[in-house]
Amino acid sequence: MATESIEGIAMTNAHRLKTLTPHEFLAFEEFAKQRHEFVDGQLFAMTGGSVAHNVISLNIATSLKTQLKGTGCTIFIADMKVRIEDLNCFYYPDVFVECSAYDKKSVYTETPVAIFEVLSRSTASTDRREKLVAYRHLASVSHYVIVHQTKQRLEVYRKLADEWTIQELGCGDSLVLDFCPDRPIAIAVEDIYADIEFDEGPDLQIREDIEVYAW
Repeated sequence: MATESIEGIAMTNAHRLKTLTPHEFLAFEEFAKQRHEFVDGQLFAMTGGSVAHNVISLNIATSLKTQLKGTGCTIFIADMKVRIEDLNCFYYPDVFVECSAYDKKSVYTETPVAIFEVLSRSTASTDRREKLVAYRHLASVSHYVIVHQTKQRLEVYRKLADEWTIQELGCGDSLVLDFCPDRPIAIAVEDIYADIEFDEGPDLQIREDIEVYAW
């Protein structure tokens, strides 16, 4: 009786990961019941956001929409994809601003000017590492804002000429965005957190990642 090698058993029990093309991803995502982000051929299912996450995102989008009225810029929230062709990625930012002409039938854009991600414990590492690097590959992006859920704190990454800077904002500060030359935007940090009650749980670590990824 022939015996099967350990290697053969391992290959039999293992499931080979399928690598998708961007076209295959978009076709799959059109009918998927759950949203997925796409990173170099692989799908990553997205989890639902908390009440706080949704309120903060809506506060940001509402303020942006009010202040950008008449500028030609459009605010997207949650369900519109951003494509980063250089890295073969598609992401769903929590909020982003698009100020260029775009195909209104498209399900993604490649030219956002400002992107906001609201941290959660399941996405914090991705938002502050993978996406921090990825969004900088888009020439159009001049602002990437990471918004904490557990306290009034923003990490603002801003492109000045060809250099990036980081700024931390908290209670009493205002977020100033200058991607629209004719209409500078200012949002009070308190307005971003309107209707949010904070618990006493530990905050997501901030200093370590800033030091590692500062430039």
